[in-house]
Amino acid sequence: MTTDNQPTNVSALPMNLSGTLSEKDVKRLVRLTRGSTIGPTATYYAGVTAPVISAAMAIFSKSAFQGVGFSAWWTFFLSAILAALAGIVWYLIFMRWSYRHTYGRGMELNSPTDITLDRDAVTVTRGAISTRIDWSAIEDVHDRRGYIAVIAHGADAIIVPNRWFDGDKAARKAFLARLAARGDS
Repeated sequence: MTTDNQPTNVSALPMNLSGTLSEKDVKRLVRLTRGSTIGPTATYYAGVTAPVISAAMAIFSKSAFQGVGFSAWWTFFLSAILAALAGIVWYLIFMRWSYRHTYGRGMELNSPTDITLDRDAVTVTRGAISTRIDWSAIEDVHDRRGYIAVIAHGADAIIVPNRWFDGDKAARKAFLARLAARGDS
């Protein structure tokens, strides 16, 4: 991936950069975008179904213990313990099933990403999808070891791996300066 003969002058626009994200880059991108590895819907359903499983286990075990002839106290005590364990086990199993094992949506790894910085916006194009992010929506720019991360309000994070600059530190510095300046000339 190359930059389009970008001078180190920050005011030179537009700035273009292209490259393909590696699996490691996509993992970094996901960590910037997601708050956890388990989605909110899975957490909700695990929390809703665990009490139902507990209640069902309490009723089932109560009937079983009464049928065997246990006293009311032992029936209550053992039913409560089994119900609590069933709810906890179900919650843990459901959360494990819901764990996100893959990163990205497929396009990130297979399609080249083109990033253009111009006077009005940052444009990210991947495959047939182009996203335009106005400079005012850029919340933060992180200069990390190995990549540049752009956090935008209302859009997924953007990650620019250092290898896209082919070792050209001046081009990387100019690109980072343009992002940090938020499009100001």
